[in-house]
Amino acid sequence: MTKMSPRWPRRFPRPALLAAVILIAGGLAVAAWVFSGDHASDGHAAEAKSALKLDDIPFNGARAYESLKQLCAIGPRPSGSPGMAAQQKLLEEHFQKLGGQVEFQRFRVPHPKDGSPVPMANILIHWQPEIASRILLCAHYDTLPYPMEDKENPLGTFVGANDNASGVAILMELAHDMSTLKSKYGVDFLLLDCEEFRFSRDDPFFLGSDYFARDYVKNKPAHHYRWGVLLDMVGDADLQIGQEGNSLWWKDTRPLVEQIWATAARLGVREFIPKKLHDVEDDHLMLHNEGHIPCIDIIDFDYPPWHTQGDTPDKCSPLSLAKVGWVLEEWLKTAK
Repeated sequence: MTKMSPRWPRRFPRPALLAAVILIAGGLAVAAWVFSGDHASDGHAAEAKSALKLDDIPFNGARAYESLKQLCAIGPRPSGSPGMAAQQKLLEEHFQKLGGQVEFQRFRVPHPKDGSPVPMANILIHWQPEIASRILLCAHYDTLPYPMEDKENPLGTFVGANDNASGVAILMELAHDMSTLKSKYGVDFLLLDCEEFRFSRDDPFFLGSDYFARDYVKNKPAHHYRWGVLLDMVGDADLQIGQEGNSLWWKDTRPLVEQIWATAARLGVREFIPKKLHDVEDDHLMLHNEGHIPCIDIIDFDYPPWHTQGDTPDKCSPLSLAKVGWVLEEWLKTAK
């Protein structure tokens, strides 16, 4: 079972109960925080196992896994790095080859350490661009600069297999079917930069989604997003995807959670657990709160190698990618 860092990480379960007692006496302040359970119990793990095999699923998890490995083979891909530039070229060519209309949303962010401008780029891939009512499928594609939670070498190499080559790989695979997929909505893929361009736990995060959301409101396009789905850390070989707390709590996104988990139940993908496991701070907060897009987070936060050197492809699974991709694709066909 994953143990959450006692520090405040990039994605953190929001405290279900906050007990704060501030005592000020002679300049002394004491604060106590009480957290609910951070991770799924063994009971959750037991119920989240389906009998499905790779050959049972019509979503090509094996090819998605090869895409995940291809991304990781580039090496670290933090914002503004040569690895990021190589990844951008790979992704642009991949989606264009499959018929997507690729658009780069470029912006700059001050480097957290010295304030120098760092070039960033969200990538939008449009499918059926003539349809005004659309669905936004998102994944951040930058990697943390260093594995800051690694106990042995927090300045080591971080390739981000699950976090978040997994989400990108599912979109890369889904692109193979987008020219023939039948949905009442148009679809955009959004690859978010600068999700975790952080060198300390005090540095800001979610800057790519914040930029996209504010631009979407300020420069309102002709289309509108009916739904948004964020994919983050969805390739874990030990897959357990509970319903994220914010996504359940917001009135405008709860129906979307119900639709997707109902699709998983219909397909027999039991790894989508129909109960809340975590409240998670992630890119969907910016898209929902700043961009007013009803966006949910699909995330498996129970992942021991999170933000360590151990987040490598061998910790991920073609079968997990197939299960998540299949649920997402089938939901697109029936989205209300």
